[in-house]
Amino acid sequence: MKKKFATLMILGTILLLPSCREKQSRANRYLVAFSQCNNAEPYRAAQNQLMTKLFAEKGDVQLVIADAQQDNSKQIAQIETFIRQKPDLLIVAPNERAPLTEVMGKAMAAGIPVICLERDITEPNYTTFIGADNLAIGKMAGQFIVDSLGKKHGKPQGKIVEIRGLLGVEAEMDRYNGAHDVLKAYPGIRVVHEAVADWLQSNARERMQEILRAQPEIDVVYGHNDPMAVGAYLAAHDLGRNKQMLFIGVDGLGGPAGGVKKVVDGVLAATFYYPLCVDKAVEVGEQILHDRNFHPEKQYILQPQLITSDNAIQMYQKLTF
Repeated sequence: MKKKFATLMILGTILLLPSCREKQSRANRYLVAFSQCNNAEPYRAAQNQLMTKLFAEKGDVQLVIADAQQDNSKQIAQIETFIRQKPDLLIVAPNERAPLTEVMGKAMAAGIPVICLERDITEPNYTTFIGADNLAIGKMAGQFIVDSLGKKHGKPQGKIVEIRGLLGVEAEMDRYNGAHDVLKAYPGIRVVHEAVADWLQSNARERMQEILRAQPEIDVVYGHNDPMAVGAYLAAHDLGRNKQMLFIGVDGLGGPAGGVKKVVDGVLAATFYYPLCVDKAVEVGEQILHDRNFHPEKQYILQPQLITSDNAIQMYQKLTF
């Protein structure tokens, strides 16, 4: 499986594909091109793995994945190459909202069905959008913080550190705004430091090292994804301060390295399951490929779920594939 996946990734990077669209020229297989914003994030790697698995099960799809490496210009160039190759379906997980809007419009104008996956863009230049409710996640995180601090101090008060994702991405804004919509009603709760770590564990660990030197008291660390929350935990653990605070993240991936296992292990107090959205994308994509009369909904919004020690083992078994 790993060898097959690596082969797909290499093909997706160098983009050595035929230019004709006719299915007969592809040995009776549909060409599906997936423009992924950044393979380095565990969430994105899990998306790639699941999409590869699900399309392979269909038997009539040639899937090619291109890694933009968190670079807008690279992703735009890769999509432009895909457009020239005329795939039967284009799936895009945009790196950022505004920069990817125009090129996705070009794909639509070329008659290529486009699924916008998980991150929206500034204009609806897609056939359908499939994502989850990040604002709801932010509000759930805010309420978990309120409840946790109420238990710790007898009333909702305490100091929070927030580790934010890539600024300008809708998911980051919603996870931030949703939490602050809840927290603003509790003046005893203060965000004493915000840091930007671009979704990466290593960046979060470095930022948290700096924060710990400046902040002698921290009650909760809210990371906008699990890797950043874990990075903050590792920094606190290095200084023997990890037991002084709670760490919460977002994504809730299964598998031994995912956020759900970190809840099982007690590293994270909670994570919020953000669906990979891939199973829905494959389901809708298959209908687009096989039924010319199928008209998908403009948006499919999937619901998140709170994961704590109460349900972490159950969710781990459910989400590990």
